[in-house]
Amino acid sequence: MCMAIPSRITAIDGDMATVECFGVSRVVSLMLLPEPAALGDYVIIQAGGFAMDKVDPADAAKTLAYMAEVLARTEAADGPA
Repeated sequence: MCMAIPSRITAIDGDMATVECFGVSRVVSLMLLPEPAALGDYVIIQAGGFAMDKVDPADAAKTLAYMAEVLARTEAADGPA
């Protein structure tokens, strides 16, 4: 199963971008996006490191808040990873 978690673009260099999600940064390709990306945009990353689609900021915030809650509950139940 694959889960798409929005990542925020923090830097752009040509067709590559640095994105951040839950404090983890990585470099991804923007080549497959259907429209141009800008700093601060939220994108969905596919395995292999390609941004596939932009996400509305309000929807991204809801998804990230839900994921943070799930992670906190999991950590509380299982202990730190």
